[in-house]
Amino acid sequence: MNKPISRGWITFWVIVSLLSFIVLAVGGAGLYVWNGLRPTAAGEVREVVIPKGSSAFKVAEVLEKEGIIRDAFLFKYYLRYKKEGGQFQAGTYELIPGMDRDEVIAKLNSGDTVKEETVRFTIPEGYTVQQIADKLSSEGIVDRQQFLEVAEAKETLSYSGEGSVLQPTAEMKHVLEGYMFPDTYEMKKDSSAKDIVVRMLQELDRKLGQLPEDWGNVLEQRKLSFHQLLTIASMVEREVVNDDERAAVAGVIFNRLQKGMPLQIDATIQYMLEAPKEKLLTADTQIPGPYNTYLNVGLPPGPIASPSLASIEAALYPDQHDYLYYVTKKDGTGAHYFSKTYNEHLRNKKQSERNEKNGGEQR
Repeated sequence: MNKPISRGWITFWVIVSLLSFIVLAVGGAGLYVWNGLRPTAAGEVREVVIPKGSSAFKVAEVLEKEGIIRDAFLFKYYLRYKKEGGQFQAGTYELIPGMDRDEVIAKLNSGDTVKEETVRFTIPEGYTVQQIADKLSSEGIVDRQQFLEVAEAKETLSYSGEGSVLQPTAEMKHVLEGYMFPDTYEMKKDSSAKDIVVRMLQELDRKLGQLPEDWGNVLEQRKLSFHQLLTIASMVEREVVNDDERAAVAGVIFNRLQKGMPLQIDATIQYMLEAPKEKLLTADTQIPGPYNTYLNVGLPPGPIASPSLASIEAALYPDQHDYLYYVTKKDGTGAHYFSKTYNEHLRNKKQSERNEKNGGEQR
């Protein structure tokens, strides 16, 4: 007869079986963790995009999808264990399959991203919306028609701090005229027309931060809107070549406004024309239109160009004087003669004509 198995032996084998199971389970789990965290097979460099606002868990999923890590689930908990992931920076990275996981983490922490291809362009001071569109189009940066459509959309003004309060009128030639700041820009290649317009609008807001802190109060004291200030600044920009005359010309504009005199700014007539002329004729000053400052008293409906910060500051703080007239000297300096009376202005005009006949030699 077979001897019955004792209770002790049964207990022993149960314990041995449980221990073996535990050892196998722990070993299997360890193998799973080891395999899941070891580097992937070596491969070619890949560009991996980490979107803005990605959590550490989302980053792990992107890395697994791109073949940079083996197991996103394990990598998430490895990050938690190492207290990493909170400093990961968005952008496009060059990562190589087979990289050590700590190398990947270090690269994401440092923000060592691929430098995006950019395009650089310059918008000169005093350019109009049309001129900006033409320049960007000729340089292959943007489609001219798309740019103009964005620049004519009232909704685009919402991207400008100062422009957002503007209520465009039917008399305005271009909605965004004057609000796109003239400067040198560097932007991502293939930026859309809207991207470029918005960037230029926001640059105006940034530049206004360089003005004296009281400039808002100055506008209120003079009962001027920002749109009116920009309009005056744009005329100064188109009329003046020498920086030291900006405030003087702005002073003439304010003096004539206060006396109810037509501004008679030639640059506003040029703005009305299909193409600018080297020399305006008397007939040009009689062309009807809201921008004709010979026929209409007061400011035109809006800016006639994009003014520089210097012209904006001149319009804010014009020279205090009694001049009502100015005329280009035509002596090669780009400077002007200023006068208080019309008779004096006529004498200055004759002197200007003599300078021109003498070949514009400086006197």
